[in-house]
Amino acid sequence: MLTLHGHPFSSYTWKALIPLYANRTHFTFQAIDPAVPKFESFTGRAHPAGQFPVLVDGETIVVEASAIVEYLAVHHPGPAPLIPVDPAAAAEARMLDRVLDNYVMGNMQRVMAAYFVDRDDPGGGGLRDEPDAGEMAAARAMLRRAYAWLENWLGSGTLPPHVSLVTCAAAPSLFYADWVEPIPPGCPRLQALRAELLALPAVARCVNEARPYRPFFLPGAPDRD
Repeated sequence: MLTLHGHPFSSYTWKALIPLYANRTHFTFQAIDPAVPKFESFTGRAHPAGQFPVLVDGETIVVEASAIVEYLAVHHPGPAPLIPVDPAAAAEARMLDRVLDNYVMGNMQRVMAAYFVDRDDPGGGGLRDEPDAGEMAAARAMLRRAYAWLENWLGSGTLPPHVSLVTCAAAPSLFYADWVEPIPPGCPRLQALRAELLALPAVARCVNEARPYRPFFLPGAPDRD
């Protein structure tokens, strides 16, 4: 039996949950306990930086959400393709995965981290009286650049069928990033992709399971989605 350790409100946990849900893979979800000090928890010991999600499959432990998706594609395949069979298409999917993680998810998390005293460890630092306005502005500017890049790519590129590695990266990153820096009208393809992703059953399930935690979204969760 597979066990996924994570949190329902965590964007990277969604990234690992989406392929499990899409392929109807049998697994147990183990929510992290915020009362347990970070590096004393299972994920804290299993991951080099104490992060989650962490997948356990018998004696095998897999860290990092992208690696979890790749592992599931190999060891627990299902109807959702996850990784394109064609090597060139797979390389392109991995490129988009990194763009979405590093420049969409990463800059969304910079906005969140601006609320903490220690931006290198949001889980360990206290809250600022006011968020770091300069850091938030810089992160939002980088989000706009990432949106423009993705909009341009979508004009000529072809996404692999859902649910793929790209789906798993794009759904949580675009969901949360649009909360802190709305995708502009000048990016209609990206707006349409976000809406398409949120309509997928596996993604919708993640959205609904995370609803109780919206009050903890520091910039304030919008009254939508």
